[in-house]
Amino acid sequence: MSDATTPAGLQWETVIGLEVHCQLATTTKLFCGCPTRFGLAPNAATCPVCLGHPGTLPALNAAAVRLAVRVGLALGCELQTVSVFARKSYFYADLPKGYQITQYERPICLGGAVPVDLGDLTREFPLTRIHMEEDAGKLIHGERGTEIDLNRAGTPLIEIVSEPTLRSGDEAAAYLKELRAIVMALGASDGHLEEGSFRCDANVSVRRPGAALGTKVELKNLNSFGFVKRAIEFEVGRQTAALEAGGSIVQETRLWDEAAGRTRAMRGKEDAHDYRYFPDPDLLPLILPSEIVESERAALPELPGQRRARYRDALGLGRYDAEVLTADEETSRYYDAVLATGADPKTAANWVNTELKGRLDGRPLSEAPVTAEALGQLLAALASGRISGKLAKDGFARMCAGASVASALAAVGEQVSDVSAIDAAVSAALDATPSEVAAFHGGKTKVVGFFVGQVMKAMKGRANPELVNSRLLVLLQARRQPQ
Repeated sequence: MSDATTPAGLQWETVIGLEVHCQLATTTKLFCGCPTRFGLAPNAATCPVCLGHPGTLPALNAAAVRLAVRVGLALGCELQTVSVFARKSYFYADLPKGYQITQYERPICLGGAVPVDLGDLTREFPLTRIHMEEDAGKLIHGERGTEIDLNRAGTPLIEIVSEPTLRSGDEAAAYLKELRAIVMALGASDGHLEEGSFRCDANVSVRRPGAALGTKVELKNLNSFGFVKRAIEFEVGRQTAALEAGGSIVQETRLWDEAAGRTRAMRGKEDAHDYRYFPDPDLLPLILPSEIVESERAALPELPGQRRARYRDALGLGRYDAEVLTADEETSRYYDAVLATGADPKTAANWVNTELKGRLDGRPLSEAPVTAEALGQLLAALASGRISGKLAKDGFARMCAGASVASALAAVGEQVSDVSAIDAAVSAALDATPSEVAAFHGGKTKVVGFFVGQVMKAMKGRANPELVNSRLLVLLQARRQPQ
């Protein structure tokens, strides 16, 4: 538990609840046939329905319902046989109808929890509900003023609402990372933070331990795990300082200003009655067929937490490697495909996490320049002793530039494991540096590294390093002068 401590030693307890807006991976919007594809020209993906023209009627997207059910099942929610869509009325420039279609009193999912690995333990953070709703549009502020792009208006979302049981920015960030990994593993969302497919509102308050909940402040549209952590930490400090000074906290919505490193007031925070919720008269109650629930239950994949446990327990990976490999579905699938070639689990993990991801420099695995099958073939050559680690890296660089596995291996050449050839190179190195030989015999064993470097250089990096080390010790001992 992370608390803010006052100068007098008294503590404030941080209380955080998260509302995650997760875009469902459908090809069309929630109530019309407009595409949900990212990057279209402004206002190209609109129609009379999502623009709210009079006389138009919404038609529910069945694929979105299935994805919402899938997420609810994975998180252990109680699926509701009957749920109801409501109108949430407010007026903003990016909401063309003047209301948002959402679920209020009767959502599709109740309860559930998100299991989060916090290092020394796994905690289950309980959920209040998951409900379906449509997204609003987007305001674009620029030199020409504020423009409105309504491509996102009507995009299908689920809002995953946690109970206020998180206690720090670190816990909030860990919760969001795990939840994102889960919805991506389910195929329910692409989880693209930069595109707005996965974003978060954080409700933050502080209180004395054991006291009633304090006045909460909503931090809006946080689309980075780092932003969430920093925004919460700043807000906790701001609220604590205000209360310590005898002030009070205003219920409001605030934005995170990354450049300034602080939150800023946006508007007063509304209560539920301000939105004038009522059942949408154009949509019948959603009756959830048991066949949909059972078909989605049967198709649930291995979830990130289960996969991490398998990587650690069955494959012997360390916690760090297991976490990195399960951070997103693309990485897990790539790694599993490398394993399918027969690669050693730990070697494959190191190459995926270090060599491959280093080359990608933050780009997704879908842009990997080398297929999992090709990497597996390279690692097979390494495991067989055909190439050394250095030659494998040289070959991998060639493969990243477009070479096939065969041509890359032919270009780097095979590892030399011939004892006579290595002995000749070792002897030449020892003959050329008698002072270092004397230093070794005088007890300076670190000079072995120098000799290894000389031999590898002479053999253009192709010598078997283990054989070089063993032959070096043998030939050095052979040159020891009798006492």
